[in-house]
Amino acid sequence: MVRLRLDLGYDGTDFSGWARQPERRTVQGELEDALGKILRLEEVSLTVAGRTDAGVHARGQVAHVDLPVTALGELERNRRRGEPPAEESVDERLATLLRRLAGVLPPDVRVHRVSVAPEGFDARFSALSRRYVYRVHDAPGGVDPLRRHEIVWHTRPLDLDAMIAGAAHLLGEHDFAAFCKKREGATTIRELQRLEWVRTDSGVLEATVVADAFCHSMVRALVGCLLAVGDGRRPVEWPAQVLAGAVRDSGVHVAPAHGLCLEEVGYPADDELAARAAATRRVRTLTP
Repeated sequence: MVRLRLDLGYDGTDFSGWARQPERRTVQGELEDALGKILRLEEVSLTVAGRTDAGVHARGQVAHVDLPVTALGELERNRRRGEPPAEESVDERLATLLRRLAGVLPPDVRVHRVSVAPEGFDARFSALSRRYVYRVHDAPGGVDPLRRHEIVWHTRPLDLDAMIAGAAHLLGEHDFAAFCKKREGATTIRELQRLEWVRTDSGVLEATVVADAFCHSMVRALVGCLLAVGDGRRPVEWPAQVLAGAVRDSGVHVAPAHGLCLEEVGYPADDELAARAAATRRVRTLTP
């Protein structure tokens, strides 16, 4: 077997999220079907760094797949259309796979790079961080129509300084149960490393959110909480009060999915990948 790393991006508009679901179009489903078709495999199973929800985009998503080494031989035969294949390097075969994926996949999902994963690499558990950016605009006339699938229009004016102040109370390692959809057996303890708001030259407000990992709906719940601060419906101290409650707060509205994009997944050096994966698999508790 060989483990391949796939670096990819997608427009989440027409997908029911990352994870394969019966009778629904998903990113995982499109990729696994494409790999199966190209490599003539009945079953392909991808592991992803972060499962994105329906409508959420990705520019820097990472996944891995374990394949029989013999499956890569299909790339030589397919490329040469039945002629006796000359010996090719692994890099040449992976370059062929990348080109064939571009021809088979729909235009709203693209694999940018395929490589042999280093020893100990796990797309999900080896990750040190995930970086998301949420984009929202409060222009009275609405969002640029050419960017309507990636920027949310907020109908009230937003106070950037208030949102920055509210975000400062959320940094660090906490139980983010107030901002997560609870799943049986899963911890809601996370280390929020960065939560920064800026207003770009075009007037778009961007929230950069970085953590070692995120629980379900956490980023959009954090953004929704801070938007309520930014438009004056809640005081600057409110996000800290919600966090301290440690239970899902009905006052926190999850921000729309299409404003969110997974921009980057960070990994340690190759010789630290296995140790990081082992550490991540341990269920975390807060240190008193």
